[in-house]
Amino acid sequence: MKDGPVNDPFKDARREHGVLACPFSGETVPMILRHADVRAAAKDWRTYSSDAPFRVPIPSEEAVRTVRQLPIETDPPEHQRYRKLVEPLFKRAKLPETIAKVSSLVERLLDEALNEDAVEVVRDFALPLQSHALTYLLNVAEKEAETWIGWGIHVFHDGDDEGARGAALDDYLAAQLDHAESSPGNDFFTLLTQLQYEGRPLTREEQLGFANLTFAGGRDTVIHSISSIVHYFAAHPEGLAYLREDPKRVVYASEEFFRAISPLTHIGRVCPVEHQVHGVPVKPQGRVSLGWASANHDETVFDAPDQIQLDRKPNPHLAFGAGHHLCLGAAHARLLVRTLLEQLCTKVSQIHLKETEARTEIEEAYTRTMGFERLLVSFETKREADAS
Repeated sequence: MKDGPVNDPFKDARREHGVLACPFSGETVPMILRHADVRAAAKDWRTYSSDAPFRVPIPSEEAVRTVRQLPIETDPPEHQRYRKLVEPLFKRAKLPETIAKVSSLVERLLDEALNEDAVEVVRDFALPLQSHALTYLLNVAEKEAETWIGWGIHVFHDGDDEGARGAALDDYLAAQLDHAESSPGNDFFTLLTQLQYEGRPLTREEQLGFANLTFAGGRDTVIHSISSIVHYFAAHPEGLAYLREDPKRVVYASEEFFRAISPLTHIGRVCPVEHQVHGVPVKPQGRVSLGWASANHDETVFDAPDQIQLDRKPNPHLAFGAGHHLCLGAAHARLLVRTLLEQLCTKVSQIHLKETEARTEIEEAYTRTMGFERLLVSFETKREADAS
């Protein structure tokens, strides 16, 4: 099944040059655009290093946090050692009990939405879904989700005073770690206080580095993916009918949404020595970026990349990165999206658009529409549709 189109502002530069020079806060960062080049760069940590505290995200985050995020802002072999410590926790997304909890959560939120005349998807559906589901992954009390919902779509950038938001997150995480040390349990924060790295306990700074990434990374990308999927089915009701015909199609559709939406445009790397990216010079300690969104629309890899094909296979997308930095939260994100698709097929006949306000990423070198600031819809139940 084909439909679309989707947003790809990098098409011309990808075809003609393979790189796009992007000014960010006074720094020109070459964005690598082609699928093969992005994959190769993601694996070449000696040339494109992640050992650059605060500079892996774009824009950089010196002003909003005080600790290096772990394990993302490290290179091998240190990266593998750090990553191995927390991988078991993130694999909880594959446990039957976690899957069942997420299924019940999505069902509850959809039932609530179906009983309303309209629901604002971004903050009243996707944000609670992401926040409550994260409590299951981290095995913390579900009431904590109400605090996290209050942080908004992005823990740093949803509001004017980013520095204050970053400080508030630091204070929250420190309080949780203090509590875990005095009253240990079986949760994420207790795990951090008990982990050993190379034969020693994690320092408090390392504990905060893991926790900071867990709450700041991947949050908005999941939320924007959910809202974009709801919008797609509102605009293309035949899509839900197509998935209902064969439940196995949900897996392929999930991966296609991640490819087409590409909720993270790119991520930064630092070149330790002078380098050139397709003829664009990079000074020592200068940054480049890996253009996930562009790579996911590379016409040499994906047939009709500007079309959403719910049965696309194979689908070698890079929405979760590539190489040793493959996203730790990928299984969790996949669980949320697959469950949403399954529940939409079961409960919803049609989604009606009422108000939309797109989220637009505006930079000097490109403008990219991705997700929504506001998405107001009404859900029609299958029961209502059958009755009519």
